[in-house]
Amino acid sequence: MITLEIRVEISVLHRQGMSIRAIARRLSCSRVTVRRYLRSTEAAANMRYKSRAPRPGKLDPFKVYILERVEAARPDWIPACVLLREIRERGYTGSYSLLTAFLHPMKKTVIEDVVRFETEPGEQMQVDFTIIRQGKNPLMAFVATLGWSRSTFVRFYTCQNSAAWGDGIESALQYFGGTPRQLLFDNPKTIIIERDVYGPGKHRWNPQLIKLAEKYAFSPKVCRPYRGKTKGKVEPFDHYLKNSFIVPLTALFRQAGLTLDATAANSRIGDWLSTIANVRKHGTTGVSPEERMLQERLALLPLPKVMQAFPLPIHQTRPIPIESLQHPLSVYQSILEMPI
Repeated sequence: MITLEIRVEISVLHRQGMSIRAIARRLSCSRVTVRRYLRSTEAAANMRYKSRAPRPGKLDPFKVYILERVEAARPDWIPACVLLREIRERGYTGSYSLLTAFLHPMKKTVIEDVVRFETEPGEQMQVDFTIIRQGKNPLMAFVATLGWSRSTFVRFYTCQNSAAWGDGIESALQYFGGTPRQLLFDNPKTIIIERDVYGPGKHRWNPQLIKLAEKYAFSPKVCRPYRGKTKGKVEPFDHYLKNSFIVPLTALFRQAGLTLDATAANSRIGDWLSTIANVRKHGTTGVSPEERMLQERLALLPLPKVMQAFPLPIHQTRPIPIESLQHPLSVYQSILEMPI
């Protein structure tokens, strides 16, 4: 066995560039001994400085959940802000940027500029029907957005006939607690029957719409044909609604083997509007729709005396979907109670 002094000297001479033969001659020991010692010290150094396994990141425990949600939503996309709420409710304490960095490789973004025309408080409400799903189980959303505050009302239907339009308009006016002076529509036959029939800008309206206009004292107006982007306040919300509400909720139902229907969507939309959509900081105004709504409501025309503004049932109750009960009621209830 070589002494500590010899081991140190072997190491020093080797680091100085001396060969194994020269070291063995210098220290009067065999080349085998020198070689064995140098190999053992090299192996020990490799073990000592071997890189540690990376520590689990804050997002790691939630990556499986995130991937499952992303996959369940395809071909649609759940926004990062929605996924952030979901995983924070499950214990995530990391940053938003950490989540977006993980999601970025999975997402392709298309940005489209929309020109918006600003209106005074109480001046205009933009109204639209957006198609969520067609086919045997159609799902459509009536969306009404006040032009100044950007406060929005949503109700789901299985079609967009005159009855649905009428119900949506009345429900929106009651929700907002007053009537704007103008309602802006696209050009569906359920709203406008014939353009410019009585002169430029003087159209033949659907009779049910005329009755509502007379009852609530608003003036109907339609966009120019093929200029749907005139509704630059309601249509961006359609996109936000689909990605931040419909896609996450549809994914929850899909994971349970169910199909989202109008009844189930209406049971959740009230909470979502009051706690998320209308309290978020709006990208254009810089403040929440709820905050600006306090001022815009003062500029709205009062509802007819026989009508009183009241909280919509979707704010108060959360009914179980009854249109397609293919599973026990407990399954639907558990899904409806899950946060989105």
